[in-house]
Amino acid sequence: MAGQGQGNPAGVGLAGFGLTTLLLQFHNLGWCGTGVVFCTAVILGGGAQMIAGFQEFRCGNNFGYCAFSVFGAFWLALGLIWLILDLQGAQNSFIGNHLKIGHNDIGFFLLGFTFYAMIMWVAALRVSGMMAFTFTTVVLGFIGLDLVFLAGMKSLLTITAWDLIICALSAWYMMAHIIFMQVFGRDVLPIGKPWITLKTVPENRKIGAAEPAEA
Repeated sequence: MAGQGQGNPAGVGLAGFGLTTLLLQFHNLGWCGTGVVFCTAVILGGGAQMIAGFQEFRCGNNFGYCAFSVFGAFWLALGLIWLILDLQGAQNSFIGNHLKIGHNDIGFFLLGFTFYAMIMWVAALRVSGMMAFTFTTVVLGFIGLDLVFLAGMKSLLTITAWDLIICALSAWYMMAHIIFMQVFGRDVLPIGKPWITLKTVPENRKIGAAEPAEA
């Protein structure tokens, strides 16, 4: 959402979410290491996406504010988790028992974000078709990762990675929709109608509305 004379912060938020998600799935498929994912998670997926979230707050968009700020914090937290994992594995590590992270701990971290993603998925159903589709892939991806880390179902990692690649590309589609809309002056990449539409109840039909006066 953008105010008068402002750019749309969702373009940056979607770019950060999409690119960082894409790189992490490249790692999960064994195509690249975690170093580039860590750097991108801190600067783009975390930092830039959180800035976009704060800008959405200024625009009065609660959905964008919650989505970009919290998922930006997710990437920063995930980067910090990786850093602690490396430090605790070093010889004579200063990481104490309170900071140590185990395999199941990461699983419960992901589980918490799964519940959050489900709440956002419900809201996304009212935003647009593409937003609903993107959050559907987000939720499925989190569930897949939960099963990998908490249930030991490592065979699901590949299909989960492909699901999240689709998720990342969907986010980029919406990013392109925002950019192209302004550049070309028309809707080049339509994002579809919301999956759920609600009928507006007339004021005189709402519960508690005053009854019309009798003649």
